[in-house]
Amino acid sequence: MKDLPTISQFQVFKNRKTILKNPLPFHRANFEKYGDIFRVRVGFRKAVVFTRNATIIKHILQKQHRKYQKSELQTVDLAKYIGHGILTSNGEHWRVHRRMVQPAFHKKKLQGLLGIMKQAIDSELKRIEPGTTQDVFPLMGDLAFQVVAQALFSRSDIQRNMKQLQDFTERNQKMLIKEMRQPYLKWWFKISGEIKKHLDLSEQGRDILNQIIEERLASRENKDDLLDMLLNATYEDGTHMPRRQLIDEVLILFTAGHETTANALGFTLFLLAKHPDIQNKVLREVENINMEVDDLMQCLSQLAYTKQCIEEALRLYPPAYVIDRTAIADDVVKGRKFPKNTLVLMSIYELHRSSAFWDSPEEFNPDRFDIALKKDYSNYYYPFGAGPRMCVGNNFAMYEMILTVAQIVKKFQISTDLRTVEVNPLISLKPVTVPLLFEQR
Repeated sequence: MKDLPTISQFQVFKNRKTILKNPLPFHRANFEKYGDIFRVRVGFRKAVVFTRNATIIKHILQKQHRKYQKSELQTVDLAKYIGHGILTSNGEHWRVHRRMVQPAFHKKKLQGLLGIMKQAIDSELKRIEPGTTQDVFPLMGDLAFQVVAQALFSRSDIQRNMKQLQDFTERNQKMLIKEMRQPYLKWWFKISGEIKKHLDLSEQGRDILNQIIEERLASRENKDDLLDMLLNATYEDGTHMPRRQLIDEVLILFTAGHETTANALGFTLFLLAKHPDIQNKVLREVENINMEVDDLMQCLSQLAYTKQCIEEALRLYPPAYVIDRTAIADDVVKGRKFPKNTLVLMSIYELHRSSAFWDSPEEFNPDRFDIALKKDYSNYYYPFGAGPRMCVGNNFAMYEMILTVAQIVKKFQISTDLRTVEVNPLISLKPVTVPLLFEQR
């Protein structure tokens, strides 16, 4: 590690305002200057390794994943706000609960949720007024929010409570970003009571979820939704999840499930609006598919090009733009020693835009994901992560995005005057604003 190019703590402090707003240009500048791997000093004898090297990333996420685990950025800092669920835990705790949650996202189970998903999507799209320009990002946020709420709880009468929960999680996320990007102010965040204020918001969110769970148990109804699947999941000894753990898993599915999908949809629709020829190609694919009467899973299988557009948008704007891991044992990657406790931040955003792997990497080109081309991008394409920690809801998210894009393009021609979309890298990569003109077809 000692011979790696190193960014001093002074340089970090000097660029603190830029980094707080958007660290991606800072990352890009240093990757271009120092190559595919460098270190950043973040404290006395503390440094973080940044890499966009495809071999190192594959090694850490897949080949030698047992030598690495999620860092304290997630297991401590993020977990204090959204609990110790499968997103924010390691080791045996993660393995046990991943096995319990996984069946809820089996393709056969998801097939039963497609109707709920489409109904929620159609309901939200009715809010779009033809001939108007709307910021599509909050619209997609509400849409993805309702899809997850319906899939989790099968209820449409909890919108007020869910809005509160959405507000709490967004405020806590912004607080966490301040803590992560301004580590030199953590002492102030604690003594000023700012952290406690946001922890109180987390508890209020838990109370909302606990009330919904209590109402489900009291009703004795079996809705066969995600909440029922989690309530019925058991450990090897036949016992069920403790209430606190159940709320942790629900909170993480709710938070991660709606946010990353909303982000990806915002970017996808912006790119389609900027490329009317590609949008028309999607239209030709979707206009002859009748989702009102046809089997929805079969419809999804016929929307290959629509899926390619989403895959390409995920390449350009991956929700998990950086993936963190900490070495729990000494390791050697490409002849370089990674000592135990090394914190590695892997830039998926940079890897997805590397000219070493992608032709014209800044260009929106869905054809690169045409299965007929038989190109294998698995060594440098990680929209949902990779290895055992790959996102458990990746199929759920993809189905939701395909249905949403198909329904929008079928109903509206979308366009925009926006030249480029400004990004807001929080826990996941968000678009700042995406004004689109919706014209009735």
